[in-house]
Amino acid sequence: TVFQDYALFPHLSVTDNVAYGLMIKGVAKSERVRAAEEALEMVRLPGYGGRKPSQLSGGQRQRVALARALVNKPKVLLLDEPLGALDLKLREDMQEELKALQRALGITFIFVTHDQGEALSMADRVAVFNEGAVMQVGTPRDVYHKPNSEFVAGFVGSSNVLPEAFVEKLTGTASLASLRPETIKVVQKGGHEAEVLGTSFTGAATKLVLRLGEVQLNALVDHERGDLKVGDKIRVNWAPDSVHLMEGASG
Repeated sequence: TVFQDYALFPHLSVTDNVAYGLMIKGVAKSERVRAAEEALEMVRLPGYGGRKPSQLSGGQRQRVALARALVNKPKVLLLDEPLGALDLKLREDMQEELKALQRALGITFIFVTHDQGEALSMADRVAVFNEGAVMQVGTPRDVYHKPNSEFVAGFVGSSNVLPEAFVEKLTGTASLASLRPETIKVVQKGGHEAEVLGTSFTGAATKLVLRLGEVQLNALVDHERGDLKVGDKIRVNWAPDSVHLMEGASG
């Protein structure tokens, strides 16, 4: 079953939209109305059955579309970019609702999205695609911290990709490696000398663009380091296990 809100029929009531698939199957009216009401309860829209889609908010239309998909009791539900048109707050609310609903129903949700953060926060397992080819499959934590290629490292969470020559100096192994921006720490001594090329306030942290020799890195640091300016010379370091060697090439 596929969940898409734009496929709602504008001339039908919410109840008739939800029950449409059951009507096509020849289910009796009383039974399909009861099933539609149960599905609307499930998506927290009780009492909305008499309204038309035009009388609903964007988030409510999404819930109606979801109820219509669930009323058929599918074993697998495909959600194809279902939240892309919603504003940030509503999208985050719907993400939590979908996760709770999936746990309650115990069925498989296949969630297609271009939003990497959405994929990481919602999924039990993530599949990263590039031009129709599967690049990596794993838990969100594994895909984030242990990307298998330069493509996955750059696509999921915008990791730093370290060139082979730099990695060989660090580890003794000539290989591409990923280094997450949040693992880079500003230190008083030791580590590596770096020049600040740019700073950006991102809300939760301060983003630094750094140059270490011929290598450019992005770092996310606490706001107490937000006083750094372009041109400052600092020292940075990271835990050895933050450097993840990658077997894959560019992907």
